[in-house]
Amino acid sequence: MSGKVFGIGVGPGDPELLTIKAKCMLEDVAAIAYPVNRKGEDSTALEIVRGAVDVSGKRIIELLFSMDPDDRVRRKCRSDAVKELAEILEEGSDVAMVTLGDVGVYSTYTYVDEEIKNLGYETEVVPGIPSFCSGAAKARIPLMIGNEGLAVISLAKNNNSLESAFSGFENIVVMKAWNSMEILLEVMKKYGLKEDNATVISNIGMEGEYIGPIDLERKYGYFTTVIVKKRNGEEE
Repeated sequence: MSGKVFGIGVGPGDPELLTIKAKCMLEDVAAIAYPVNRKGEDSTALEIVRGAVDVSGKRIIELLFSMDPDDRVRRKCRSDAVKELAEILEEGSDVAMVTLGDVGVYSTYTYVDEEIKNLGYETEVVPGIPSFCSGAAKARIPLMIGNEGLAVISLAKNNNSLESAFSGFENIVVMKAWNSMEILLEVMKKYGLKEDNATVISNIGMEGEYIGPIDLERKYGYFTTVIVKKRNGEEE
C-alpha cells in the first residue's frame, strides 16, 4: 500500500502557533519534506517544526523549488520534487511537506498536490495561520468589520493588481512588499490615504519582528506584509 502526502501549513513563525492537528500529523509521518530556493539553504518552515515536534528518526528531505524566471527551470524542479516524493510513497511511507503560513496562500505545495494526485496518490491539506492574520492580531488591527471587503495581493513580481485592490476594497493586505514601499505609498497617495493608514508587519513570530508604520529608511526582509485600511478604524 502506497503512502500519503500531507501538505501542512506551519504558521507564520512561532512554533506555538502550529495547530494541534498539524503537530499530530508531523509526529506520525515517517518523512518531512521542505522546499528551498537554493540547495543547502536554511528552511524557516522546518525550524518552526523543530520547535514543536521531535523530528529525530524521521527522514528529512530537501526539495528544490527554484525561483528562476525561466518557467522551464521551475517546472523541472517541480517534476523532480514530485518524483522524489513518489518514490517515498511507493515505499509505503507517509510524507509531510511543510510550508510557511497557510497552504492555500502563495504556497509551493499547491503545485505538488495537483501533480501527486494526478499520479494516483492520496493527499491531504492541513491549514495553517497566515502571517497577515497573526500580524493583524498582534497589531490589534481588525482585517474586516461589518460589510467591508478584503483584498490579498502580492507585490513579488508586479503591481498590476494593486490599483484594482485599492479601487475595490476597504482593506488591502499587500504581501511580499519588502522592496516596494515607495510604490505602495504612491498608490495610497493617489487614493487620498495617509501613511498612517498602513501598518507594516514584518518577520512575524521570527527574529527581527517589526510592527509599525512604513519607514523608507528601514531595511525589510522578504517576509514583509503591509495592511492598509482605508477607514483606519472609522465606522462606515
